[in-house]
Amino acid sequence: MTMRQFMASFRTSGGQLAIGGIPVERLAERVGSTPFFAYDRALLTGRIGALRRVLPPSIDLSYAVKANPMPAVVQHVAGLVDSLDVASALEMRTALDTPMPSSRVSFAGPGKTAAEILQAVASGVTIEMESTTEMRRVIDAGERLGVRPRVAIRVNPDFQVKGSGMRMGGGPQQFGVDVEQVPAMLGDLATADLDMLGFHIFAGSQNLRANIICEAQRKTVDLVLSLAEEMSTPIRYLNIGGGFGIPYFDKDESLDLGAIGENLAILLSERIKPNLPEVRVVIELGRYIVGECGVYITRIVDRKESRGRTYLVVDGGMHHQLAASGNFGQVIRRNYPIAIASRFTEPTGDAVTVVGCLCTPLDLLGDNVDLPRADIGDLIAIFQAGAYGLTASPTAFLGHPAPAEVLV
Repeated sequence: MTMRQFMASFRTSGGQLAIGGIPVERLAERVGSTPFFAYDRALLTGRIGALRRVLPPSIDLSYAVKANPMPAVVQHVAGLVDSLDVASALEMRTALDTPMPSSRVSFAGPGKTAAEILQAVASGVTIEMESTTEMRRVIDAGERLGVRPRVAIRVNPDFQVKGSGMRMGGGPQQFGVDVEQVPAMLGDLATADLDMLGFHIFAGSQNLRANIICEAQRKTVDLVLSLAEEMSTPIRYLNIGGGFGIPYFDKDESLDLGAIGENLAILLSERIKPNLPEVRVVIELGRYIVGECGVYITRIVDRKESRGRTYLVVDGGMHHQLAASGNFGQVIRRNYPIAIASRFTEPTGDAVTVVGCLCTPLDLLGDNVDLPRADIGDLIAIFQAGAYGLTASPTAFLGHPAPAEVLV
């Protein structure tokens, strides 16, 4: 993809970038300060609509709140998806503040404390257990509260998914219960007063290759069908994860969602429904839903020359958008899509390096990028900023103020 293709979803107004239909300079005045994150409500709604059109109708769509837990975003998404997945007690409270029923909220992640599990059992959410320790804590919480907990087992599969930005299954993992240990755990659960719903299997994230995702889904279904033979009750819940990636860099291509939808339709009709007639199949997505709907906006506070290189110094930086600086999983640093938001339609031709306001050379947002001529006061936009932006960044680093977030 080219830089312009990354930005094609957004509108313009008077030569400026428009987010939610609002020209960026006016939006900055509305927010009251820079930097800030802005999430486009219409793009978010459209993204979920596009997923609905391609995925089989019987697939439930879950939003992974960790991708962007801003309460306004979660509230909006909750009205468009079938369930929410959380990874902490705070995310759980955010989810429970929406109209989403607690029975359609799942709680995943390693290291759930006894206190968090007690909250989850009291709330009626589905706890995706990641160890025998968590299982014992759930049993204790149910007995203490006089409530029958809703549970599933997160399984660490015996296969790996190549091409994922982060591998979260296969080999030794902090995530889930190793598949070879699951039968023994199911034996313990058979005598416990728990509502055992099924399984969650998620092997990797940020994958742009549809054929690899399809293969992982096929292996996941095979694995679950073998585990079903160990169950004393029918499987009613199967979260097959997601891992759908979004493009961030020039050579990235968008995921072929159609191929994934076709693969899922075949798996449902030929493998899942004939063998697991009561199961609710869930695709859990976070980054794919919200990542391309967000923009990080920061203002130029200085333009300086240093030995033949031009630097645009902005009032934001890696403390807000760590991923764009290359310090959140990149092996070789590459530029996120970046533009002069206040001169969005002007021709490029000014080779500059965009840096933040932090006192470290790591605070690099755009290295030798070709942009329209810009100066102090102009606004910079960094795209693909809707997921793992603010909450995945070291906001307290060097004591600069936190940015605002708006859904428009």
